[in-house]
Amino acid sequence: MKKRIRLLLVLLLGLLPMLSMAQLSFKGELRPRSEYRHGLKTLFDASDDAAFFTSQRTRLNLNYQADKFRVGLSVQDVRVWGDVSQLNLSDDNQLMLHEAWGELLFSDSFSLKVGRQELVYDDSRILGNVGWAQQARSHDLALFKYKTDENGQFHLGLAVNNDSEVLETSLYTTNYKSMQFAWYQRKSAKFDFSLLFMNVGYQRDQDEDEDVEDLDTRYNQTLGTYMNYRPGKVSFTGSLYMQTGKDDTDTDLNAYMFNLGMNFPIAANWKGNAGIEVLSGTDSNSTGDNKSFTPLFGTNHKFNGHMDYFYVGNHTGNVGLQDVYARANYAKDQWSFASAIHLFSSEADLYDESVKADKYLGTEIDLSVGYKYSANVMVKGGYSHLFASDSMQVLKGGDKNETQNWGWVMLVFTPDFLKK
Repeated sequence: MKKRIRLLLVLLLGLLPMLSMAQLSFKGELRPRSEYRHGLKTLFDASDDAAFFTSQRTRLNLNYQADKFRVGLSVQDVRVWGDVSQLNLSDDNQLMLHEAWGELLFSDSFSLKVGRQELVYDDSRILGNVGWAQQARSHDLALFKYKTDENGQFHLGLAVNNDSEVLETSLYTTNYKSMQFAWYQRKSAKFDFSLLFMNVGYQRDQDEDEDVEDLDTRYNQTLGTYMNYRPGKVSFTGSLYMQTGKDDTDTDLNAYMFNLGMNFPIAANWKGNAGIEVLSGTDSNSTGDNKSFTPLFGTNHKFNGHMDYFYVGNHTGNVGLQDVYARANYAKDQWSFASAIHLFSSEADLYDESVKADKYLGTEIDLSVGYKYSANVMVKGGYSHLFASDSMQVLKGGDKNETQNWGWVMLVFTPDFLKK
């Protein structure tokens, strides 16, 4: 696969002089990020030692458009500095296809996009590209796009996954087995809204002890809306989603989430944002229905604190979350600054053995700064600190009395190879 991707890149680069520059874009991204981790995702213990490392994403993005079609190719390498020896004969890291899609343009309002592609909708809470993660997220699917009029659009996505070419159905657990979603958005001068319905199926072997597979696909449904109202300088956002169906253990799923937010000016070059988000959960001693909402394929690092204690590869099927938050952002010339505070509580009841624990989990403070060194180079950095409660220790383990913090610095190079 690695050799084939390299050969494809060589062929494409060789064709560059033959292609009209107006139809072609060829850009890159090189993003090394150093991190200090002392309590990221879960509470640190006194016996633990802090981690420090540098990861790097290197990406090439090629897009071409003609009269009746367009194609996109995004190839990336993701690695940690030092994971391959200096005098290496082979590289354990693999070039990977982040995106590889083609889009048929049937008319100005109707198209079909097929292949590996990012899905980014609304505020990225349910469907996002997870851009903070070096590897990011993309899906293999067919996406129908229809522009209903100047203010409305409708998308329909269809996916069926397998891990190889098959002659008969076999167990698939790498991702979801199948997914269908429909999304409609309508915009106006002051009010936008969208509607989402998504059906996701996960395949399981119902009897793992038997030699013959007894395959079953269990489906859950997510439906809801996202809204943005802008009456003046102050604007409001809101979302409401419900989940039903079956989880991967064949338990009934009945869950919900909502978010209410307000954006407002603070002073010159300063903007504020405050709100509350609630994701339903299941009592930690419950043996009944699954009431825990999961934001599925969202860019979850964007929400609920940058230290990723909730819904970033964790906290699924758990006691849910109440997040009361406030943010202040500054931007002027080459500089930007962001700050946020989150007050976390469990939505469902949390038990320490048989004793009900307090719902308050802790407070997190996030700070970040950015400097635009040039048109194609950014320097970014941040620091986060979590003040955990006894209940967070019950939930996550570790030692709440230990310092829980995280810091990072990142360089972002975004060259445009065809720009003179």
